[in-house]
Amino acid sequence: MNFFRALCGALLLLALCAACGGERQGARSITVMAASDLTPAFEELGREFERRAGVRVLLSFGSTGNLAKQIENGAPADLFAAANVSFVEGLERKGLLVPGTKALYARGRLTIYAPDGSPHKFERVEDLARPEVERFAIANPEHAPYGQAAREALERAGLWEKVKEKCVFGEDVRTAQQFADSGNVDATLVALSLSLRGKGRWVLVPEELHRPLDQAFAVVKAGRNQQDARAFADFVNGPEGRPVMRKYGFTLPGETPN
Repeated sequence: MNFFRALCGALLLLALCAACGGERQGARSITVMAASDLTPAFEELGREFERRAGVRVLLSFGSTGNLAKQIENGAPADLFAAANVSFVEGLERKGLLVPGTKALYARGRLTIYAPDGSPHKFERVEDLARPEVERFAIANPEHAPYGQAAREALERAGLWEKVKEKCVFGEDVRTAQQFADSGNVDATLVALSLSLRGKGRWVLVPEELHRPLDQAFAVVKAGRNQQDARAFADFVNGPEGRPVMRKYGFTLPGETPN
C-alpha cells in the first residue's frame, strides 16, 4: 500500500512538472535581432512590453551587417532592427521580410567618446590626429553602420590617411566603447545612445560629416510570431515607446531628445 501511494505521488508530481513545463514552453515570445547601439533602449522597452503585453522579448545584439547575414542564413528572428535602413532594404529585396512592415525608428548620431579620467580633451574629429592620441577605436566599417559613418566622417575631414594606423576596429559599437572604458584606447567614435549611458565624456560629431544614419526595423518573414513582432515595433514607435527612445538619443526627424 505504501509503495502504491508513493508511486501515485511520484506520478502526480511528474504530471504537475510536465504541466508547468508545457505552460512555460507555451508562453508567447519574440526574438529581436538588434543593432548594438539599441542595447540600453531595447532592454528597457523589452521589459516594459513584456509587462504590458505578456510577451517575452528575447534580444540578440550585434553589428547590423552580421545580423543581416545570420537572418539570410536562416537564424531564428521575428524582428530585425538595423542601425542603417540599407540593410533592411537589402533583406527586403531578397524577400526575407514581411512587406509593409519596414519603419524608421530613429536617425542615429555619432559621438567622440573618451573614457572617464582621460587626460585628453576632444572637441572635434581633428583632435584624433594629435600626436599624443596614440590609439582610438571605431566599429568595424565592413559590417557596422556606425563604423562606416565614423570612417566616412574621418575621410570627409581629410584625416583618414593620417590616423588610420592608430585606428582599432571593434566588432560593433559596444565593443569599441569597451575598448575606451577599459583604457585600451584614448577615444572611440560610437553611437550617442551608448555615450549617454557611458561613464566617459563625449561630444557630437557634426551630421554633415557622414551620410544620415537612418535606422529602421521590419518583421522577418520566417519568424514564428509575426503578430507580436508587429506589436513590439508599434510599441517602440508608439506613445509609450517614443519617450524611452528619445531618452537614449534615438530621435526621428523633427523630434527633440527628452
